[in-house]
Amino acid sequence: MKHTLSVLLQNKPGVLSRVTGLFSGRGFNIESLCVAETLDPGISCLTLVTRGDNSIIEQITKQLHKLIDVIKVTDISEKEYVEREMVLIRIKAESQTRAEVLRVIDIFRGKVVDVSSRSYAVEVTGSASKIQALIDLLKPIGIKEIVRTGTIAMARASKNK
Repeated sequence: MKHTLSVLLQNKPGVLSRVTGLFSGRGFNIESLCVAETLDPGISCLTLVTRGDNSIIEQITKQLHKLIDVIKVTDISEKEYVEREMVLIRIKAESQTRAEVLRVIDIFRGKVVDVSSRSYAVEVTGSASKIQALIDLLKPIGIKEIVRTGTIAMARASKNK
């Protein structure tokens, strides 16, 4: 089962290395990892996607809590949450396929961010399933390059907040 963990940690050199080392040392895989500063520049929020049953996730969470620079670990997949991913895709755009590429990008609410005589670079943001659906539609046209951010996620606010 897929789990999305949100980890608040000190924004110091080596902290991310210790977190990923914990995973590799125990044979756990990280499917997606994204980390950036929060409003407080001394604290970062790491969003991590991994797979495992509840006992494995509980073990991972306990091990993360033992790391000195980890402030808080939350399995947000246990709550309602919003997740997004961004992808940049360079697509073949020959004269006969340009209109089709633009229609597909428009359907997915993407935008063209770079144009050359033979390709478009497009940006699309959405859930991982939306990104995968876009990729599946563009493959027959001809994808030249893909860069993905990985998942970022945030728990939905409760009705009282």
